[in-house]
Amino acid sequence: MKKFLATLLALVMLASLSALAEEAPTAYVSISDDHGALVLAYAPVALTDVDADGALTICDVLMAAHAAYHPDGAEAFAAEQSEWGLSMVRLWGIENGGSYGYVLNNAAAWSLLDPVADGDHVQAYVYTDLVGFSDAFSFFTAPVAAAAVNAEVALTLSANGYDEAWNPVTAAVAGASITVNGERTDAMTDANGQAVLTFPVAGVYTVSAVSNDLTLVPPVCIVTVTE
Repeated sequence: MKKFLATLLALVMLASLSALAEEAPTAYVSISDDHGALVLAYAPVALTDVDADGALTICDVLMAAHAAYHPDGAEAFAAEQSEWGLSMVRLWGIENGGSYGYVLNNAAAWSLLDPVADGDHVQAYVYTDLVGFSDAFSFFTAPVAAAAVNAEVALTLSANGYDEAWNPVTAAVAGASITVNGERTDAMTDANGQAVLTFPVAGVYTVSAVSNDLTLVPPVCIVTVTE
C-alpha cells in the first residue's frame, strides 16, 4: 500500500511539473548583426529572472537568448551601467562602442529594464550605419503566419521613424524586396507596404525584407505552411 501511495504521489508530482512546464512564460527574440543579417528569428526563450533583480526585463530575455542560441553562450551579450542607465556593450558577440537598438513588440523601449510579459517579442540589432545611424526598425503586421500550400500570404511592412519635430511616426515601406530564408524573391511591397507570397512546399519559412532606398533593420515573420 505504501509503495502504491508513493508511486501515486510521484505521478501526481510529475503531472504537476509537466503542467507547470507547459504554462511556463515564454518570450520571443529576434537579433540582427552588423551586416544587417538575421541571426535569430522569433526564437523562443524561457522568461526567467536571469539577473536575479526581481523583475522580468528585456535584459533577462537577451541574456537568455544568447545563453541558449549563441555558440559562445551568455558571454556573447553584455550590458553595463552608463550615464544613460543600463546599456548594451556587446550584442551577438559584436562590440562597436554601444551602437545598438532594441524594441519591444515593435515599439521603442525606454530601457533594458523595461518589463517583458509572456508572449512578448524582443528585437535587438547592431547598427550597420555607424556614421549617419540611418538604420530604420521595420516590422510586418504580425511576427507569425500560417497558410496552406500555394495559398496567398499577405504581409504589410512598416518602419518606425520621426517627423520633422522628432515625434515618433510609423509609415509603410514601399519598394522593399521580400526575402524568404535569406533569399530575395520577386515579391515587392507596394505603396501601402503590402506584398503577397505563396509557398509551393510545406515547411517553416523565415520571411524578411531588404530595401535599396532604406537601411532596414530586418523585419521577421515566421510562416508555417502545411499541406
